[in-house]
Amino acid sequence: MDNPLFGTAHMLYEVDKKLMVLLHDGRTLIGYLRSVDQFANLVLHRTIERIHVGKEYGDIQRGVVIIRGENVVLLGEIDREKESELPLREISVDDILDAQRREQEARQEKHRLVAKALKERGLNMNSDLAQDEF
Repeated sequence: MDNPLFGTAHMLYEVDKKLMVLLHDGRTLIGYLRSVDQFANLVLHRTIERIHVGKEYGDIQRGVVIIRGENVVLLGEIDREKESELPLREISVDDILDAQRREQEARQEKHRLVAKALKERGLNMNSDLAQDEF
């Protein structure tokens, strides 16, 4: 089917479909698209925030969510048939949040060790810039 709509208007064909949205801050939201405007601002209904750590994930219920278009990195329709075949194991929200915290602490420790090793070699890195790389 040839689509006569361009740009953001093309997203009107996605209304009422289950979408996954990846945000600039790294969060993943999954919900039903209910509305979109000319700025690609989205309204998702029955939304969950999915947190992945390794081969495990947990879902946090978020309900109705409004997302500014400028915060969207990636958006795509969920294939319902393949969704049930994911090679991931669902765990409780408390367990996934704990795993996420441990993963972030490990990443920060790795960053600290790299920064220390570089400093010992006479290289001083801006901590905000270096942290984004690890």
